Amino acid sequence: MAAKKVLVVDDDPIMRDTLAYNLRREGYECFLAVDGTQALGMARTERPDLVLLDLMMPGIDGLEVCRMLRRESDLPILILTAKDDEFDKVLGLEVGADDYITKPFSIRELLARVKAHLRRTEKLLTAGAAAADPLQEIVRGDLRILPAKHEAHMKGRAVRLTAKEYDLLQLLASNPGVVFSRDTLLERVWHFEFPGATTRTVDVHINSLRKKLEPEPSNPRYIETVRGVGYRFVE
Repeated sequence: MAAKKVLVVDDDPIMRDTLAYNLRREGYECFLAVDGTQALGMARTERPDLVLLDLMMPGIDGLEVCRMLRRESDLPILILTAKDDEFDKVLGLEVGADDYITKPFSIRELLARVKAHLRRTEKLLTAGAAAADPLQEIVRGDLRILPAKHEAHMKGRAVRLTAKEYDLLQLLASNPGVVFSRDTLLERVWHFEFPGATTRTVDVHINSLRKKLEPEPSNPRYIETVRGVGYRFVE
């Protein structure tokens, strides 16, 4: 089996080399980028399986790189940030990051997160390949969810979703009328695998789904907030 490819994007040479050294020891193939422009070029040519992306960089910063990569791919993006401000973390999730880790961090923890995201992506690909019945779809009004293809369509047009957004939408749409607490969604969608995931993470992803699916995100037709409890998909 070919080694998984990890793109490391950081303007700090010591951090870059440290990450590359430890990732290679674990058997990953590494590509190194020093800034956002180089990162975008490498992502398009090398087609990595996962990106470790520093938030604070000169020129094109990590948030913009994340936003641009997410338009083109669903690969896992883990943000590395020296900031411990919730706003920065939430903003990273809003532009499409799958996870974040705050510097300084344990190399063991980072490797565990990399492994978890890659394992989960592999499971999704395997499940998609094994799905034999393309008719097993979920239809809710103008929304169609095709589990066999891991896709969602709104009014006949494919909607680009991150892996977590898709999982969250499929869970809610598969159980119309059922109210899920934020903690339950964390357990079912994030599996408590990622220490970075909090109930605020759920809110951010719900807001992102509404922006992509709802005609009026402030007056949602599909995903309803149950005040003080959580969320449900409207029957």
